[in-house]
Amino acid sequence: MKLILASSSPWRRRLLERLGVPFTTCAPEIDETPLPDEPPEALVTRLAELKARAVAANHPGSLVIGSDQVAVLEGAIIGKPGGHQQAVRQLRAASGKRVLFHTGLCLLNSASGALQLDSVPFAVRFRRLEPHQIENYLRREQPYGCAGSFKSEGLGVALFQGMEGEDPSALIGLPLIRLVDMLQREGVDVLGGEDPL
Repeated sequence: MKLILASSSPWRRRLLERLGVPFTTCAPEIDETPLPDEPPEALVTRLAELKARAVAANHPGSLVIGSDQVAVLEGAIIGKPGGHQQAVRQLRAASGKRVLFHTGLCLLNSASGALQLDSVPFAVRFRRLEPHQIENYLRREQPYGCAGSFKSEGLGVALFQGMEGEDPSALIGLPLIRLVDMLQREGVDVLGGEDPL
């Protein structure tokens, strides 16, 4: 079956490439507005499923991966900063604190209708950051399109005192360990390949 990543994110694409399975990408067209009083975990699983279903509707006979992520600081969802000043505010607020990321993951078989859905948590504990450290980091990496205002796969790791979770790829937006389990249930053995001679 054809494997499709329902995302336009270059970070999710790079993560999926690590598994070495052929896939294509397709940007889903959905409304990502949270529902009133919707908890973060419910939001990301709902949006991951909506993304997968939106792409699956036009790709019969495919396995479609949907994913969505939010960051939560002191009970409030923090999104992508979009610019420098908002990123400064986010990193000042996160300084010395724990930020929890919820990453929703969906694998939809558009032929059978079989759906696998999960939310994978991952947390980071930030160092106490000085204003000049925040400014220097943002000028060097410019993570304005990343939830929480950092790129953990880059210099952003220097902002952290520690990490908590089973799957570090969840922090970047696509939980590969959980995805491998889902793919195996659909008969895709990432480690299968050909038997060595």
